[in-house]
Amino acid sequence: MRWLLLIILLTGCSAIPLSPGPQLNRVPEGTLDAPAARTSLAALPLAAPGRLDGYSRDCDKGACVFGQPWFDTDGDGCDQRSQVLARDLADVQRKPGRCGVQSGTLDDPYTGSRVTSVSKIQIDHVVPLAEMWRSGAAGWPQEKRVTAANDLRNLVAVTGSVNQSKGDKTPDEWMPPSAAYACSYGRIYVTVKAAYGLSVAPAERSALEKALATCDTPPAT
Repeated sequence: MRWLLLIILLTGCSAIPLSPGPQLNRVPEGTLDAPAARTSLAALPLAAPGRLDGYSRDCDKGACVFGQPWFDTDGDGCDQRSQVLARDLADVQRKPGRCGVQSGTLDDPYTGSRVTSVSKIQIDHVVPLAEMWRSGAAGWPQEKRVTAANDLRNLVAVTGSVNQSKGDKTPDEWMPPSAAYACSYGRIYVTVKAAYGLSVAPAERSALEKALATCDTPPAT
């Protein structure tokens, strides 16, 4: 038990995976249900991924094609990162007199683990911005790209390490380590692609169909 407590204190993560439940299977408000996601996926235009010419996530170089990260889109003084942390974490404590979250507990849906250190949490774009660029966003006006990059339906708080391992990968290249979240992940992904009329590649569509097929299978206990 002492070693278990030491691991938790050092990593900020639970050493014991959590059982799937409502918190681990959560999806952002506005996410399509499984039948609607299947219908929407079938209607998405099928196309090979476009080129990444002109894409840059680094605003330091002046490109900033999706705008400054975590823009306060609704002007309420609270940026999107802080809004997602407040939405997805439990026992949230904000910084004194500010919107920023300084502490809270995350039940990470991607890994099924509990994270107790905010510094170890990142916000994932379920549909990566690079993938948005390849599947249609390259031709959008800047304002639409800023809106898409900060759309709360596409943002999920997860463990930083798993977010880094995902990078810009699409569902045919990467899925959450926790198989129990495949259905939810597929629903979120399709919701965003459909909302912005983005295309899907054949392998990407196939992977999403498999993910949505798990919606009919109760998670293992």
